[in-house]
Amino acid sequence: MTGLRYGFWCECWTEDLTAAIERPTLHASFDAYSAPQADRWVAHALRTITPALDSEACDEAWTWLCEGRTETRSALMRSEPCTVTVTHASTRITWTIRPALFLPLAHREVRKLPACAHDFKPRTVKHHPGPDKPRTTY
Repeated sequence: MTGLRYGFWCECWTEDLTAAIERPTLHASFDAYSAPQADRWVAHALRTITPALDSEACDEAWTWLCEGRTETRSALMRSEPCTVTVTHASTRITWTIRPALFLPLAHREVRKLPACAHDFKPRTVKHHPGPDKPRTTY
């Protein structure tokens, strides 16, 4: 890969609604390279947690899975950010999906290391453990 790649940055946050001072907590993030992949990430997470949700939160989840998902995917195809939120008891769970440009990083195995990388020599340390143990060099 030689250039920037379009995709979506996805995150899952939770927030305790009873704690006035506590900030939302990031629980997961995911780099998706297509709108379908991004919305599948949210859908998979929702399907996984629905058995543990209270009935109202479960209804919210299945409403998005059955009706809102199409709207979300359409918005993502237009490169618009999206949010999916479910509230279970006093916890708000929010998935965010934002358009992103991913910068490819150089992979170590593909390219040669710079010459200076071969100049590094690890320091040899001699260990003297005592008279009853053999001498080892690290």
